[in-house]
Amino acid sequence: MFLTHLACPRCGRQHDAEVLTNLCECGSPLLARYDLDAVRAAVAPADIARRSADLWRYRELLPVRDDAHRVTLGEGWTPLWPAARYGAAIGLDRLLVKDEGLVPTGSFKARGAAVGVSRARELGARHVAMPTNGNAGAAWATYAARGGLRSTIAMPLGAPAITRNEVVAAGGELILVDGLINDAGRLVADLLAAAGGDIFDAGTLREPYRLEGKKTMGYEICEQLGWRVPDVIVYPTGGGVGLIGIHKALGELRELGWIGDRLPRLVAVQSTGCAPIVRAFEAGARRAEPWTDARTVAFGITVPAPLGDELILDALAATSGTAIAVDDEEILADLRAFGEREGLLLCPEGAACLTAARKLRDSGWLTADDEVVVLNTGAGIKYPETISTPGA
Repeated sequence: MFLTHLACPRCGRQHDAEVLTNLCECGSPLLARYDLDAVRAAVAPADIARRSADLWRYRELLPVRDDAHRVTLGEGWTPLWPAARYGAAIGLDRLLVKDEGLVPTGSFKARGAAVGVSRARELGARHVAMPTNGNAGAAWATYAARGGLRSTIAMPLGAPAITRNEVVAAGGELILVDGLINDAGRLVADLLAAAGGDIFDAGTLREPYRLEGKKTMGYEICEQLGWRVPDVIVYPTGGGVGLIGIHKALGELRELGWIGDRLPRLVAVQSTGCAPIVRAFEAGARRAEPWTDARTVAFGITVPAPLGDELILDALAATSGTAIAVDDEEILADLRAFGEREGLLLCPEGAACLTAARKLRDSGWLTADDEVVVLNTGAGIKYPETISTPGA
């Protein structure tokens, strides 16, 4: 393994990667850093092409030292396929969908859980706890069980029912909170304080390795396109780990020389019912102020105060990207329109990305020949309420 240290992107302080660690002393999330010169000498894209079709094909760029600690259910290497009919309908001739609904637990959260649980286990954690909007908690409970760890998961009462069931099925301790994810976060903080260090905080960006699993979406997009980048990547942004991770992956690939210097423009998609990043982006602010009375049908992006706000905004600025908020009514309409043309039932967060792409094409920010990758971050069947059945 080529992991060298953890770095604070805010204050520049370095941290020992061999110690279970949460935030930097300055309050910022930490980022895993690798000896990329050594990686370049050790492996080439042609070597990766011969490996198993999962995220562990990028093992030199992942933080687990000993394969014995690897906790896996075959996650990763999801399809990237053209959505020609829907693309033609909205004026995008090169629209691609990266379908994360096909990973274990039915969402992209399995990537972060696989790597996060593996590394936590390797560093001695035996019990993890986290607040969640649903899918992350389901994934972490699942992978914790697979790795022999205990899990405590706090989620809002409004979280999708299937995600609650997944936690219970995996033997996790489920705590339901009458509120939003930030309310669940306060409950977990109290639990961790009372535990005196016996429980590891696995909350969004509060440990550095969930991000490393999520960044593999960026590796896969580039590899599936023949080690090149698309023009635009559109991502549903709540906590923003996936967007931050994709940006990190692109930077690592560029430094390795596996892709060129050009980076795709990144788009952060939020709901008009919870859009702290969009508001900050439009104001040119460095930080996002908490959103009050947050609510949206795209429950996974209902994050009123994302810890990674600086990193999200940095990624948008570095790639000449943008942030856009879309209405629930439009999300559900585009979810239905996409299904009618392409046959796939998207999760509402994925459908929000389609709405964003359509609106950005209408505004001229996207052109007809832009190659646009939309992330469908979960299986639509986990959200049956998004489609109404006639006569039901």
